[in-house]
Amino acid sequence: MSVNLSAAQLLENRQVHRAVLDNGLVVLAVENSAADIVSARIFVQAGGRYEPLEQAGLSHLLTSVLTKGTGNLSSLEIAERVESVGAGLGADATADYCLLSLKTVSADFAEMLELAAQLLRSPSLPEAEVELERRLTLQGIRSMQEQPFSIAQKQLRQAMYQQHPYALPSLGTEETVAQISREDLQRYHQTYFRPDNFVVSIAGRIAPEDAIALVDQIFGDWQVPTTPEGKILLPALTLPAITSHPKQVISTQDTQQAIVMLGYLAAAVHSPEYVALKLLNTYLGNGLSSRLFVELREKRGLAYEVSAFYPTRLDASQFVVYMGTAPDNAAIALDGLRQEVERLCITQLTPEELQSAKNKLLGQYALGKQTNAQIAQIFGWYEILGLGVEFDQQFQIEAANVTAETLQAVARQHFAEPYVSLVGPVIAIDQVATPAAS
Repeated sequence: MSVNLSAAQLLENRQVHRAVLDNGLVVLAVENSAADIVSARIFVQAGGRYEPLEQAGLSHLLTSVLTKGTGNLSSLEIAERVESVGAGLGADATADYCLLSLKTVSADFAEMLELAAQLLRSPSLPEAEVELERRLTLQGIRSMQEQPFSIAQKQLRQAMYQQHPYALPSLGTEETVAQISREDLQRYHQTYFRPDNFVVSIAGRIAPEDAIALVDQIFGDWQVPTTPEGKILLPALTLPAITSHPKQVISTQDTQQAIVMLGYLAAAVHSPEYVALKLLNTYLGNGLSSRLFVELREKRGLAYEVSAFYPTRLDASQFVVYMGTAPDNAAIALDGLRQEVERLCITQLTPEELQSAKNKLLGQYALGKQTNAQIAQIFGWYEILGLGVEFDQQFQIEAANVTAETLQAVARQHFAEPYVSLVGPVIAIDQVATPAAS
């Protein structure tokens, strides 16, 4: 086992210790004795990005049944073990990774980490539990099909990402989830759940050396499989658009408001433009003081809700602005959103606007690292994305140093003709739809 303490980063007088076990598993440990709590985040290099399109939802279904049984324990016995000590344990899947979260008082942490290891290494995936979670997932998918925002987001993703796994929702589709078998889950688990794909991030009342030793004791005997890990070839995503004529996608739904979305393919997390895009997203659509909220809701009264989002992704992400508006305002809303994005390309932010956006972004960033769970999450997240714990400081330095000129250049690079997604009643569709709409 190699332990690298020289590269430890200071986090408000706390150090991030990083170790790599002999089997390739990475351990991160931060001591924080403010409360008698230890949180762990166990990341796996899996998730939606690694799913074949015909098996979309595989990661979600696997993580749903991961905590429902091992060779020795039933679902009820696992629940009783966790609840008897007041701990928290849950698993989840995202586009770029799978995650098991654990929180407990320090005295019970070793026992709960041992349980987590059993679930991750040797889940029994009981057939009855698979079928139950499949039914619940299908219910979730059908529920989302009734929500205008979810419909608009889904059809926008499909238009932008096409044959890339990011095109499909994390839950999958009714067609793909119905076809996933227990054997598919076992195969996926055997392929990606291996020690050299794991990051165990721990924060709380435990000495870093003890945390690292404990992980080595529990996970250190786990051998790397001799078979090479399965790799999925992903289609290339070009920026700023896959095609020269971005698609307009529409769905007619008898709703009281129309959802209007504009999407632009944007930089992945490893891109030099990532931090600038995060700052643009904060300025444009984050909170009641954001440009979209002030201009389109407060001044013009167009929006029931208006915002922007730019998720962090290993492959090309999407920068999306959206509005919920009265159906007869759909065309005006679309034009208003487009103008606000285009303004970023034409007009530089004033020094006051730039500083305000930086203060908001960095303030929210600092507030997101207060609890043990948040600390374990952010450093494990950076590690599984291949950024390293150093990115915590790098992000803050880059954000503080971004110039208005850089923001304008990044906006011009990424915000060409948008993909447009619209969901609403006929009156809204008729205003916006073009012959090219599908």
